Amino acid sequence: MEITRPVVMEINLKNFEYNISKIKEKVGNNVTIMPVVKANAYGTYINTRLDILNKFEIVAVANVDEGVYIRNLGYEKEIFVLNQPYKTEIDKIIEYDITVGISSYEFAKQLELTNKDINVHIEIGTGMGRTGVHPYKIEKYLESLAPNIHIQGIYTHLSSADIDDEYTKNQLNSFRIAVQKAKDLIGDIKYIHATASNGIVNYPESYFNLVRPGIIMYGYAAAYNTLQKIDLKPVAKLKAKITFLKEVEEGTSIGYNRSYITKQKTKVATVPIGYADGMRRDFSNGWEVLIKGKKVPIIGKICMDSFMVDVTEIENVSLGDEVIIWDNENITLEELANKCDTINYEILCTISNRVPRKFI
Repeated sequence: MEITRPVVMEINLKNFEYNISKIKEKVGNNVTIMPVVKANAYGTYINTRLDILNKFEIVAVANVDEGVYIRNLGYEKEIFVLNQPYKTEIDKIIEYDITVGISSYEFAKQLELTNKDINVHIEIGTGMGRTGVHPYKIEKYLESLAPNIHIQGIYTHLSSADIDDEYTKNQLNSFRIAVQKAKDLIGDIKYIHATASNGIVNYPESYFNLVRPGIIMYGYAAAYNTLQKIDLKPVAKLKAKITFLKEVEEGTSIGYNRSYITKQKTKVATVPIGYADGMRRDFSNGWEVLIKGKKVPIIGKICMDSFMVDVTEIENVSLGDEVIIWDNENITLEELANKCDTINYEILCTISNRVPRKFI
């Protein structure tokens, strides 16, 4: 579909493929890569590209509806839901042949009652404090599962693989104990996985036979030292265009609550992207964007659908000039995240579906 709105997130697919190649170099040929494409592939919408998805034997999503979407695109291989679903989603799990993570007795009983064959991965709770079977209770849990529940994998999640070496190694030790107990009881297990982006970068011993890359696939650092350990290329750039220009006198109010008053005659540009698009209000009054190679400040508060910029110092500024919100060079996701006291994941994921994605 042709993009007509003067706002776009550009997604560089060659950079995505480059990042996958670097992850493969890191983990080796004997480890399966299961790309995490939840939350619309971290806001990039690469999850809409069947040509990309088909390069993987298994993909991971956060919930059943995300899996249904990918199945309806035509993806015929394994789709894995990372988080245990709710009982009302079981019909979809069966209809769309989706593999799910499980760790509660109650949900396993609901799967049993269907009398339908259902593929699962067993989640082990090793220290994330979220969900999972206790490592020393795995035998009891496995023995409770009905014959129609087919165990395809066993997994855990490392909570602190970016900052806490001792805790992470304790998690891995607990997971190994659970895996061995499971193998002793049921034999070989197709997929054994513990690690996402931080573990891939920092803990080769966490690879087992499958890894779950997330943010690093999209070219962004999972932690402060990520880019020192793996070469990545960011895939996304957020751009807009100037749609309105005016010159105002000193003392003119700009935006809601009169939070900015011009100090001199000022040329003001309006840019048609706002907080409903994911442009955080934290960027109000002072955060810079790039226009014609020059950084210029946002003035006034970010509106729902637009923001204003002081372009007085830009020569020959005109309607239609490109506005760079981030380009990973002059302005980075990490800088934006620091401004908001958050992480790059959140900035990327929260660009709304009102912003068209353009694959290049």
